[in-house]
Amino acid sequence: MLEDVYKTIEKPSEETLFKEKGSKFFGYVFPVLSEEDVKEHLEDLRKKHHAARHFCYAYQLGIEDVKFRANDDGEPNNSAGLPIYGQIQSFEVTNVLIVSVRYFGGTKLGVGGLISAYKTSAQISLEAADILEKTINIYYKLTFEYDMMNAVQRVVKEKNIEITNQKLEMNCEYTISIRKKDAQAIYTIFDTLYKVDIKELE
Repeated sequence: MLEDVYKTIEKPSEETLFKEKGSKFFGYVFPVLSEEDVKEHLEDLRKKHHAARHFCYAYQLGIEDVKFRANDDGEPNNSAGLPIYGQIQSFEVTNVLIVSVRYFGGTKLGVGGLISAYKTSAQISLEAADILEKTINIYYKLTFEYDMMNAVQRVVKEKNIEITNQKLEMNCEYTISIRKKDAQAIYTIFDTLYKVDIKELE
């Protein structure tokens, strides 16, 4: 994978169902940006599936600074959360939550059977999700006087730069979004333009 590209989803997947020896595993993939988002989705699923026994999940947050968690929710240690997290790694996605909701079917699957079932449930859920490739972008704020508008616009047009916000008051302010690998070059162009101030935004 390129350094400034990552994969994620923008909308929840369709519900998927995997059956193994009478047990049912309902699978879900949600886009998440925080642990709060994770909690909300889990609460919603617990209401929806109030008779289910296990809500096993894994999530990964972040692009360059990654946080993840895997939870077995009462299943034997490492038999559910980690196999689900393995699929997040296998599909190379981030900012996602995968939940597999299990209804026990009366036959024990054993640890090996559980690992396989949760892995399969996560895999078919991710296959049902719409995975997108996105670029890691750097945001800059440009500040300049009106007499520099043409010069700035020329660079914006030539380099196909996305303006995400603009304020035209006493002077002009643009917020621009640049793909990470091009950021330094674009910064240098604006930095050398007379009377144009450029700052990286956090």
